[in-house]
Amino acid sequence: MTFKPAIWYPISVVLSVINVGAVWFAAQPAEPWHATIHAALAVAFAVWAQRLRQNRGGSELQAGLEALEVEVSALRQELNEAQERVDFVERLLAREPEPRRVDPHR
Repeated sequence: MTFKPAIWYPISVVLSVINVGAVWFAAQPAEPWHATIHAALAVAFAVWAQRLRQNRGGSELQAGLEALEVEVSALRQELNEAQERVDFVERLLAREPEPRRVDPHR
């Protein structure tokens, strides 16, 4: 089974919100340690959610950069081919014209 951030991101957000609410419930009967544990869990799940979101955005950005690199490489290749053709035509035009020969069979 592979780890899928797209699935775990909403789960971590929900767990963080639940623990924030649990802080209030745990603090009512004057249990500060219980409330502190829920607050720590809420922060931990929020940090985890933030990291999952950054990783997901980073992979999309990386994929976009790779696609751009491929496209730039293809454009560079096309430009090189066009430059070679221009150079060939320039060499042909720079040559002196050959004298016309008369066909002896006419």
